[in-house]
Amino acid sequence: MPTINAGRLLSDLRRFAQFGAYKTGVHRPTYSREDMDSRRWLAQQYEAVGLQAHIDGVGNVFGMPRSGRRSLLIGSHAESQDYAGWLDGALGVIYGLEIARTFAETLGCAGLPIAPVAWADEEGHYVSMLGSRSFVGDIDEAEIDRAVNVDDGLPLRDALREAGLAGVPRSLVEPKRHVGYLEAHIEQGDALEASGNRIGVVTSIVGIWQYSIVFYGIQNHAGTTRMGIRKDAGVAAATLAMAIAKRFPEVAGPCSVWTTGRISLEPGAPSVIPGKAEMLFQFRDSKMPVLERLDAVLRELVKETAMKTDCRAEIEQTETGKPCHMDPAFQDAIENAAARHIPNAYVRMPSGAGHDAQVVARRLRSAMLFIPSIGGISHHWTENTDDADLVLGCQVLTDAAEAILRGEGNT
Repeated sequence: MPTINAGRLLSDLRRFAQFGAYKTGVHRPTYSREDMDSRRWLAQQYEAVGLQAHIDGVGNVFGMPRSGRRSLLIGSHAESQDYAGWLDGALGVIYGLEIARTFAETLGCAGLPIAPVAWADEEGHYVSMLGSRSFVGDIDEAEIDRAVNVDDGLPLRDALREAGLAGVPRSLVEPKRHVGYLEAHIEQGDALEASGNRIGVVTSIVGIWQYSIVFYGIQNHAGTTRMGIRKDAGVAAATLAMAIAKRFPEVAGPCSVWTTGRISLEPGAPSVIPGKAEMLFQFRDSKMPVLERLDAVLRELVKETAMKTDCRAEIEQTETGKPCHMDPAFQDAIENAAARHIPNAYVRMPSGAGHDAQVVARRLRSAMLFIPSIGGISHHWTENTDDADLVLGCQVLTDAAEAILRGEGNT
């Protein structure tokens, strides 16, 4: 069986972290100089393995085998969140590179085609999962024209031009060219660490339902308006948040999570009763019936809160992502590989975060592997994983990739 080069894997992970190094993490926003330097470096590594490398019109980096046999895509995203961790996304990218190298060096595996890939803007600096969405044909030119950087308002078209990608064609999936797609990622939570498991076989990726909830009261003087006649939109928002905290645990599933990410008040002055309050609220689960139940309860609570506070309410659902289930046979391949290496330290589990795999799964069979995050920390520069787990995860994914390619009778 193919055996990865552990020292090379760790060296490449740390080399990749030098692009935008920040404290013990990285700051590598999409299309920044550091991001594009990292993508060009990847293309060079792909070429050195004998692959045909190219960077497409949205920054995706592909290493395509030169044979006509169906390949297995393996990768993740190359950019980072702002001032964040060194493994989020980068782990799966470097795993893809190492597995391609290992197969090329292993007698009997050189003919099994691995296609490493690094997606662009999964983190949503411009458009969440832009690269993988572009690959599966889920984004048009009009959406690209409208997109701007969430931090500074820079149009995506301008960013692409500055990155040297203006006029470069976008690559579209050709399902007959690929057996499927594998992605490895740090868990970004503490479930593996807390349970003593070292490999997570991802069963599904949660659906994310997001809402803008607005309460309208009456803006008035905070010192002269009697409490009994106030219509305080801020109180309405706070009342709803507490009602959700009480009611949702009664109807949620075992893996449900929810967050009030922001409450903004207008006009936001200490001597003025808020006339408007907006809440950004989100919940996640891997089962559609649970999502639908939470939606119904939320809408009921919004109505009840409006009546209690005498404020008018509006609710708009802004995101309706459906749960995505990973390919059963690919899950089995990862589990069987994990069982050979760590018979009592792997588990099947859902992903509570979104990943490119959920997009690619619309067109290709897909699966994911998780390794532990120390302390459950991610999206922060202190994010880390034990070296032994970094190596183990890559070897397990390598074994799974071989099994998938051989089992497919790839011709």
